[in-house]
Amino acid sequence: MFELLAEKFSSVIDRLKGAKKIDEKTLDEALRDIRVALLDADVHVDVVKQFITDIKQKFLGQEVIKGLTAGETIIKLLYDETLSILGGQEPPALNKSEKPPTIIMLVGLQGTGKTTTAGKVAKHLKSKGFRVGVASVDVRRPAAAKQLCTLASSIDIPCFVDEEEKDALKLTEKVIEDAKKQGFSYIILDTAGRLHIDQELMEELVKIKEKVKPAEVLYVADAMQGQDAINTAQEFHKAVGLTGVILTKLDGDARGGIALSIRKILGVPIKFIGTGEKIDNFEPFYPDRIAQRILGLGDIQTLIEKMQAAIDEEKAKQMAEKVMNAEFTLEDLRDQIRMIRSLGPMEQILKMIPGIGGKIKDLKVDEKQFVKIEAIINSMTPEERRKPFIINGSRKKRIARGSGTTILEVNKVLKQYEEMKKMMKKIKKSGKMNFPFKLPF
Repeated sequence: MFELLAEKFSSVIDRLKGAKKIDEKTLDEALRDIRVALLDADVHVDVVKQFITDIKQKFLGQEVIKGLTAGETIIKLLYDETLSILGGQEPPALNKSEKPPTIIMLVGLQGTGKTTTAGKVAKHLKSKGFRVGVASVDVRRPAAAKQLCTLASSIDIPCFVDEEEKDALKLTEKVIEDAKKQGFSYIILDTAGRLHIDQELMEELVKIKEKVKPAEVLYVADAMQGQDAINTAQEFHKAVGLTGVILTKLDGDARGGIALSIRKILGVPIKFIGTGEKIDNFEPFYPDRIAQRILGLGDIQTLIEKMQAAIDEEKAKQMAEKVMNAEFTLEDLRDQIRMIRSLGPMEQILKMIPGIGGKIKDLKVDEKQFVKIEAIINSMTPEERRKPFIINGSRKKRIARGSGTTILEVNKVLKQYEEMKKMMKKIKKSGKMNFPFKLPF
């Protein structure tokens, strides 16, 4: 996500970094490139105009910040303005009701991922220790309730169902009453959607909101729809009164214009983003991290959190001890590959590293290579993994046959392992170690 903006912004930033002085002509040239980048990324034209105007006025009316060059001062202004548009430093918190359950009402059109998002929100809140339930109040499409309950069951979240009730308002009242009796902290309401906005839908949503008074009315927007999603969100906001937005499919949107536009246009914050189809591909919206990604500055904090979630602390300590004692085996190599793969697609991980984000356009990491290496190691016997020096020609044939690879590929893995062993010995001699280690392939 944001690849287009990160690439264009990085290009401008690289030109400005070393500049000791910046005159108005140089500034105008940089701002022209930024304007084009923002428009290409489908940022709303009004937001672009305001962004460019604010940057120019602030730079021309400000002394160069102490300790920074003129170019670095512009970069800081770009970051500050981007951060301001996105909503400030901290992620916006969810509103809570005075008495439980807190009701979160999801609204939006069909096809935006609203039902899946209901499950993602529920799982996120459950991970925080809350008792959460979900309910579909779409009485026209029975499949909606079945889809939600199937998803909820997979993550062990209670799902409220009443197939006999055909009135959305009455169904919602029953759900909330049951939730109160059972002591739920949160209820996520997956409301009816349509292929397009109609008066009947809006009237139903207004009635539900007036009756149950949800703490949050969150519009689920498909990031890939760009300006169309913003226009639709405005219609929902006028009719229902939104308190926030959840952006879905942000991983598939290289432009990211909706993220920079929707808060400014609607006046409500982005609260969560969906970054993939899996139930765990969901996170609070951190304006500062997104601003860093857009400017090609990486997102090291999210990367650290992913690593903390993926790495077992005890295993990490054991691995460190093995490395320091030069006892690193092929089984350890396999475990490290599994850990790296659990972080997510390598392209996304690399783009979080500062200085890389905007410079690896269209990068493709062949994830199949990781699968192949793991298959080769799995085809070895436990003794071969611990003592690879015993692997002779006939053993290599068996390993290649068992892993669906070639002897050449088996040799390559063994060679890479030996290179890692040499590196471990150097680490042991120096007494310095960085974990996890960089794989040589």
